[in-house]
Amino acid sequence: MNAIEVKKGVYWVGAIDWDIRNFHGYTTNRGATYNAFLIIDEKITLIDTVKNTFADELIARISSIIDPAKIDYIVSNHVEMDHSGALPEVMKVAPNATIVTSSPQGMKGLMAHYGEFNYMAVKPNETLNIGSRTLRFVPTPMVHWPDNMVTYCPEEKILFSNDSFGQHYASNGRFDDEEPFDIIMEEAQKYYANIVLPYSKQAATAVNIVKDLDVEIIATSHGVIWRSHVKDIFEAYEKWTSLQSGENALIVYDSMWHSTEKIAKAIEKGFASKGVTTEVYDLKETHISDIMTRIIDAKYLAVGSPTLNNGYLPTVAGFLCYLKGLSAKNHLKAFAFGSYGWGGQSIGMVEQDLIACGYDICLDKIRIQYIPSKEQLDKITEDVANLVDSE
Repeated sequence: MNAIEVKKGVYWVGAIDWDIRNFHGYTTNRGATYNAFLIIDEKITLIDTVKNTFADELIARISSIIDPAKIDYIVSNHVEMDHSGALPEVMKVAPNATIVTSSPQGMKGLMAHYGEFNYMAVKPNETLNIGSRTLRFVPTPMVHWPDNMVTYCPEEKILFSNDSFGQHYASNGRFDDEEPFDIIMEEAQKYYANIVLPYSKQAATAVNIVKDLDVEIIATSHGVIWRSHVKDIFEAYEKWTSLQSGENALIVYDSMWHSTEKIAKAIEKGFASKGVTTEVYDLKETHISDIMTRIIDAKYLAVGSPTLNNGYLPTVAGFLCYLKGLSAKNHLKAFAFGSYGWGGQSIGMVEQDLIACGYDICLDKIRIQYIPSKEQLDKITEDVANLVDSE
């Protein structure tokens, strides 16, 4: 339960959640961390807390450095309970601390969650002197709650970045150069796609603000701390927040008796014939959050379902509901496909949901009754190839 020094006098005192496998509906197969940071100065300051079930772990790490009763300030960058949940327990051991939060949303949120404490509501870009260091509070509303802010320490060139630039990733290494870079970036992309994506415009504004700061270390609220790859994660966020379409094709479907599956494979063949990198996901086998991670790299999205009880399969319904919630209106080119026995309503329903996501319908919906023939499948492959040629 020892703290980890980030810079002289600045310590990671958070918690590692090795066992969590689901966070708000997306799979966290590599676990998570809840990062908190202790700054030792004339005014001892704690940046954020942790999920309430890890309060003892947080307090033990703080206690390895100082008596928690000496904490003067607790900065709450974000009200959500994976960040603030341990606040009541921390206040029991640091009863004289002042909780610093954003005005007015942070104050409103913390009051609603935890009631009366000694709060200090800070305005945009307000600063707080804690001795040899200064903390500047930069609002980043709706990345991804209205109360969100980041805290910047210019003397240490550390950005305490809240949810921005984070990853759900449990590890023994606390820094980006202590863990495999490709895995960290994969988890950062998954985090962005499943948490931040619908707030991309707000995130772009936040990125533009913080990239002008002199930052050597990004101390995230989740995952590893960036110190060797700060430029890389900034560049990735600039790309993701720009909502530029990728070059790949995603085919997402479920099937009852393999007919919709056969259509999916014919679509894949059409894209592949034109050199388009294509990924095919059967919703029975792949979690929707892993598919969302790939949306960022996509240009085309094809979604298929057979008709069941005048609608689509539950797995497809779940995916489309999740997709609509996270849709960033980034103008993917999309189309619907599927097989049916008699009604065939599912394919039109899928198309309407894709339109509701803000996507451009680039190919007429593909509806095949019962089992597709070889001629029908060949025609689908040809139509998809012609779609690519028309771009």
